[in-house]
Amino acid sequence: MRTETPKPIKLADYSPPSFLIDTVDLTFRLEPNATRVVAKLAIRRNGDNADALFLNGERLHPVSFAIDGEPLGDGGYTITPEGLTLDGLPDAFVLETEVDIDPANNTFLEGLYMSGGRYCTQCEAEGFRKITWFMDRPDVLARYTVRIEADRTAAPRLLANGNLVEAGELEDGRHYAVWNDPFPKPCYLFALVAGELDELKDSFVTMSGRSIDLRIYVDPGMASRATYAMDALKRSMKWDEETYGREYDLDLFMIVAVRDFNFGAMENKGLNIFNSSLLLADPETATDLDFERIESVVAHEYFHNWTGNRITCRDWFQLCLKEGLTVFRDQGFSADMRDPAVQRIKDVRALRMRQFAEDAGPLAHPVRPDKYLKIDNFYTATVYEKGSELIRMLKVLVGDRDFRRGMDRYFEQWDGHATTVEAFIQCFADVTGKDFSRFFTWYRQAGTPEVRIEGAYDARAKTLDLRLAQTTRPTPGQPRKDCVPVPVRLGLLDEDGRVQTFRTTGNDRTVEETVIVLDQAEMRVRLAEVDRPPVLSALRGFSAPVTLSTDAPEAHRFIRLAADSDLFNRWEAGQDLARELILARAAGAPDEDSERAYASAVGRALSDQSSEPAFKALLLQLPSEGDLAMVMTPADPAAIHAAREALRRTIAIGLRETLERLHDEMADSGPFSPDAAQAGRRALRNAALEMLAAEPAAATAARASAHYAGAANMTDAMGGLGALMQLGEAPWDSALSDFYERWKDEPQVLDKWFAIQARSPEAGALGRVLALTAHPAFDAKNPNRLRALVQTFSSFNPARFHEPDGSGYRFLADQILMVDALNPMTAARLLEPLGQWRRYTPELGALMREQLERIKKHKGLSKNVLELAAKALQT
Repeated sequence: MRTETPKPIKLADYSPPSFLIDTVDLTFRLEPNATRVVAKLAIRRNGDNADALFLNGERLHPVSFAIDGEPLGDGGYTITPEGLTLDGLPDAFVLETEVDIDPANNTFLEGLYMSGGRYCTQCEAEGFRKITWFMDRPDVLARYTVRIEADRTAAPRLLANGNLVEAGELEDGRHYAVWNDPFPKPCYLFALVAGELDELKDSFVTMSGRSIDLRIYVDPGMASRATYAMDALKRSMKWDEETYGREYDLDLFMIVAVRDFNFGAMENKGLNIFNSSLLLADPETATDLDFERIESVVAHEYFHNWTGNRITCRDWFQLCLKEGLTVFRDQGFSADMRDPAVQRIKDVRALRMRQFAEDAGPLAHPVRPDKYLKIDNFYTATVYEKGSELIRMLKVLVGDRDFRRGMDRYFEQWDGHATTVEAFIQCFADVTGKDFSRFFTWYRQAGTPEVRIEGAYDARAKTLDLRLAQTTRPTPGQPRKDCVPVPVRLGLLDEDGRVQTFRTTGNDRTVEETVIVLDQAEMRVRLAEVDRPPVLSALRGFSAPVTLSTDAPEAHRFIRLAADSDLFNRWEAGQDLARELILARAAGAPDEDSERAYASAVGRALSDQSSEPAFKALLLQLPSEGDLAMVMTPADPAAIHAAREALRRTIAIGLRETLERLHDEMADSGPFSPDAAQAGRRALRNAALEMLAAEPAAATAARASAHYAGAANMTDAMGGLGALMQLGEAPWDSALSDFYERWKDEPQVLDKWFAIQARSPEAGALGRVLALTAHPAFDAKNPNRLRALVQTFSSFNPARFHEPDGSGYRFLADQILMVDALNPMTAARLLEPLGQWRRYTPELGALMREQLERIKKHKGLSKNVLELAAKALQT
């Protein structure tokens, strides 16, 4: 058991650095087990102080130290497990250090490590301290020059940030390259890659006429699979110029794909490093979802050049400043590249699945937290997705024109600096003259606000009186909550589904839509000139990250499902109806007439020729079991699974002809394209097959087998495999064997093979997963493979993870403890499902808590896992 209590880092304790570093000259002499790192730092005091200099450093083997060329003896410095302290220093000096590090045995995948025989770095958030002694904090910005030396055969490519300024040959078959980055950056944006890599070349001409060289580096033989990523990059660069006026600044932009990576991708200045699963794609090996994610993540990391790199965080508490803002930007890009309504639905589904669950549990934290043990644990849905929603609300509140003016001011005022959320918000206050102090409550307060709207229509006066109210439940450390400004976008339909106009108080003209800002615990609003009995369509486009309830009758949801002009709310009406039906059955009160009525309504929506196939595919997807567990108290996973499957069977039986027709009509009839139109057709075709598979029948099994066998792309292959998984038995096992034999030499595709088995609803699913952990292709050291099997099972197979005997919980705890010794960051990210123990039935909750206690007591537990386990157990 741990005997020490780690001390948290607090936002309130922030102070500017006592020293600044102007330039950094690094030399890397690369060897797998003994890389020599020579650092020369030009350092000066920051203001009038007599502080000692502390440089972070972990797992470093010191060789030498010198100040202004004079070697330091043993008494000239102090080394602890956390770093190096130097005292009695002049106001300005050059510090030279040499250390040895061991990339080959670095399983933490932080600092400098090896992946597939190649050298690679990951420095965000605190990885640079595993490379050399440094002030490893984001408010220390310096200009870097990097020299890399390596064996030419083992590492023919030598890459780092910035522009290549020199390269040449050395003795003994070695060579070197020198890179210079002219823009000051924090050390977390440092990057180095060296190894054998193929290169895909292209170029982009900026709005000012500059030509930028573009390079993507991949495993040998994989360059053709990077063509879509290159296309996404060029579209991202053009979009950022057109939408925000942001032009790329260096002469060269590079991306490198690596297989072993803790994150999805990293925005290192001029040298992005990507998890290969988010960069490489072709129709045979990648699904449409893979293409979408590549497009989104390539854009996200490129957009960081301005929102994260040119303007960075003062401290890690400001993480949402770069991540929330950049997620907002990449979501806007994806909406413009694809269908805006479909993209919005997908974004909100992800938010609810990940962030709403986070807000409702013991790991709830504000978008800008005020303390942490390990900042790695705050790369969360709250910081990213909810942070994006706050930017979206800000845009709604100020309007498109002033939002662009505020962003322009932010770029102009803070370029080249490390700054704060307050400074960002102040830019919008400056351009609008408005007070945003109330809005800042969203950043400091955890929890999901619950909004309630009730309406009373006066047919004689033709008025609709609305009562709006908000509450936010207590979260850990925040028992009392303040009101937040909630922009509620709303419109009206009539009972025939036609759009109604209305007039708001103080306005002379009627409108079809308005935004009401609910900034009190309760407020009342009157809408006038409402000619016909209204059907309220509120929170259109999901205008705020809240939960919404109304007093509208069920009939109004059916009207909105059929005719709401806001497609998000049309989809939402269907989700609300399905949710109520599933939960009623799970509670032992099924309403079969309403279930059949819902199936008929979905059938009518599927026959609507004005709707895009991608939207119809989303209508066919019921609320997930995880979403349903959020609103059932206490959650019973087995009952939820059974009830959801019952509604799916009702739809499959009632709509069999429609579903079979869609499955036939949506088949590809030409060359593959990953564009939104074709992807939407494939999505609808596969959704129809998935729904058909809810009712086992010989004809459906034959259809699913033919679908898999005839698949000309990975999207359809996985669609067929997913349907066969539901049907089970011999066809499923046969298809699995075929898939493995076909793709066993393709790591990214094999991840899909592991993941789909982890989702299997079959009895004894855990036995299959356990057997797969012993499969020769399973490697727990590889985060992609680990997530594909272990995280998929624990997060996306609730019926089997929550087995009544607790075996799923024991399995997950075993995996967390095993991985923690190798890679604490990845281990900590596996813990979240256990942290939701309070949500479930007392019997299940007790078993989950037991495993959390076991994890917390484990000897030698990392800070990463300890912090989350302790929070999950706190009362």
